[in-house]
Amino acid sequence: MIEVRNISKSFGKVRAVHNLSFKVDTGEVFGLLGPNGAGKTTALRILGTLLRADSGEATVAGHSVSREPERVRRIIGVVNGGMGLYDRLTGREVLHYFGRLYGMKRAAVNARIGELDNLLTLGDALTRRVGDFSTGMKQKIVIARAVLHDPPVIFFDEATSGLDVMARRAVLDVVREYPNRGRAVIYSTHVMSEADELCDRAAVLYRGHLIAEEGIDVLKDRTGADSLEQAFFRLVEESEPVTKGEAA
Repeated sequence: MIEVRNISKSFGKVRAVHNLSFKVDTGEVFGLLGPNGAGKTTALRILGTLLRADSGEATVAGHSVSREPERVRRIIGVVNGGMGLYDRLTGREVLHYFGRLYGMKRAAVNARIGELDNLLTLGDALTRRVGDFSTGMKQKIVIARAVLHDPPVIFFDEATSGLDVMARRAVLDVVREYPNRGRAVIYSTHVMSEADELCDRAAVLYRGHLIAEEGIDVLKDRTGADSLEQAFFRLVEESEPVTKGEAA
């Protein structure tokens, strides 16, 4: 579903991503794991066609992110912790607005809103203005907006940041359920407990380098760790001779 081949990206003298490669299969929740500054968001922005890689190539559902950006944008959804909404619109109006941008008819948008209300318990978020929302309500509408057109691929980038326990659980439930029926999810986070719960496999990034790509249980077994967090720190320690001196 997703293939990344030797992607690199620098900002001035800062190397954000260095020769990154990985694959994501249909039906997977694939983790991009690492601390802030590891290169996770840069990688997702390249996959989402918001940035162009300096070198390398990536495809999403067979479409090149560099040569077919419009096609890629039609088949992805993006959720992060900082995506804005229009304060004067109700949640329903936001979703209808974006449904029109996706080329959906009003009846199709209404039907999809009903499905998403059942999934996310949108409730008052559909009828109240966004400016009056709690952070959790906003994030539910952001998720609904991202999956409104039922894209085969969705990217979650630190999507639970700042959420209370109920809103966080709603996000995790969507991530867990979404890859069914021929879809794939990339879940980017520095919260290892979330990745341990959700992800089938993961790429571990540090200072822009890929330092491991395995199944979650394999990563723990390989490092002799009881938890993914322990495994992460052991992998970072092992990678120091390679990544030292590289800017994240």
